[in-house]
Amino acid sequence: MHALPQSDACYRAVSGKDPRYDGWIYVGVTSTGIYCRPSCPARTPKAENCRFFAAPGAAQAAGFRACRRCRPDTVPGSPQWNPRADVAARAMRLIADGLVDREGVSGLASAVGYSDRQLNRLLVAEVGAGPLAIARAQRAQTARMLIENTDLRLADIAFAAGFSSVRQFNDTLREVYGRPPSELRTRPAGDRLATGPSMITLKLPVRRPFAAEPLFDFLADRAIAGVESGRRSGDRMIFSRSCSFPHGPGVFELIMAEADGPLTVEMRLDDLRDLSAAVTRIRRLLDLDADPVAVDSVLAADPALAGMVADRPGVRVPGVVDANELAFRALIGQQVSVAGAATTAARIVRQYGRRLAPDGDDQVRRDDQPEYLFPTAEELAEADPDTLPMPRSRGRALVGMATALAGGAVDLSPGADRAEARSRLLGLPGIGPWTAGYIAMRGLADPDVLLAEDLVIRRELQRRGLGPDGTRWAPWRSYATMRLWQASRMELAA
Repeated sequence: MHALPQSDACYRAVSGKDPRYDGWIYVGVTSTGIYCRPSCPARTPKAENCRFFAAPGAAQAAGFRACRRCRPDTVPGSPQWNPRADVAARAMRLIADGLVDREGVSGLASAVGYSDRQLNRLLVAEVGAGPLAIARAQRAQTARMLIENTDLRLADIAFAAGFSSVRQFNDTLREVYGRPPSELRTRPAGDRLATGPSMITLKLPVRRPFAAEPLFDFLADRAIAGVESGRRSGDRMIFSRSCSFPHGPGVFELIMAEADGPLTVEMRLDDLRDLSAAVTRIRRLLDLDADPVAVDSVLAADPALAGMVADRPGVRVPGVVDANELAFRALIGQQVSVAGAATTAARIVRQYGRRLAPDGDDQVRRDDQPEYLFPTAEELAEADPDTLPMPRSRGRALVGMATALAGGAVDLSPGADRAEARSRLLGLPGIGPWTAGYIAMRGLADPDVLLAEDLVIRRELQRRGLGPDGTRWAPWRSYATMRLWQASRMELAA
């Protein structure tokens, strides 16, 4: 299978209990019938008893259940799907976003331009399981998160996690975890959330090293008033924002700490069926499934970046919760300052965004709590360009982009063909290479974009005597772009 390294390399990772491979590979042990992460503290199995898989769904489809000791369903996601642009990777990103639960395998196949049968054959060959098995594993993981972190009734959890019946829910969790759902609820009731059925607190697994501070600074500097905010409380960095999810709106608050501190998210969802999609999109926003060791090893090999990498390993590329929103923000930000773009975006939000319903559970409302949802492509497609708080030509470009996104002429979904999306963006009035590249880097999670058209990046390249192509940093030029931006920001702050 292309998604896995050679079996001898996999076994070396298991023998060395190497946590860098957690989420990359899963090892099924034929003598016990369980599957583990490579770093599982249990005794190393014999090589002849090991089978290796690229996804939990593949291990489960092969008849293995999850290890109770190492919890292989709680590791960061595989870092291989975001960098890749092939059909299998596009399909895996869409499955993670919950498309199979919402539209079935036929909806997934249509999104990537394949027939159901072709897509199933492709994923079985590539990952070891078809889309239904992969989605089933994700439903089981979502159910376990709800069981362990809320006081919801098990029947409610079954449907919130995407199962079609309670019986299917019970059977799946017995098969995957070797226990009925009721036995997974091991935390005392006082340690679970009883504040309301839609409020959930989770710890997000992170692949280390993880440079939280520059990621927080980037998001907080660009926060749109009314939609998102960033603040510090002691050594904690807190970023809040509203989102439109497939079944309704939601608000989340990320609590980050530098170095090896935990990463926690508190979510309030109108519909708990959005939990899996919400977690996936938050992970995408923070680039949590990246492989920082692989990225940093390439960038550190260049003397021009080696010092930056040594001083701050694990820098991420900030992603998005909604690529359409990012596209509008990129266009709004053309030739204006970061602060100016945020101010303009906030005015557009107040004009066209939907106001969130007040939360009756809040005793005291902070001024920086989200109040609006960023307007959708459909809402902005109906806007009058002359009423937008920007030059008329740019207003027309924004409405034109909204029309293209709403009508499907441009696809920026997690399963989009990146090359095609970038080409179609460049075909829209008012969209140049910088805007298309910025959308590709952040909105489409393309790891190999050097924004040489950016004035700051161009200046940093010239200062270091570097050319505009950055081929030495491939396939991680987006991460080089982030480091050059950070270098400029630190120089201005000095």
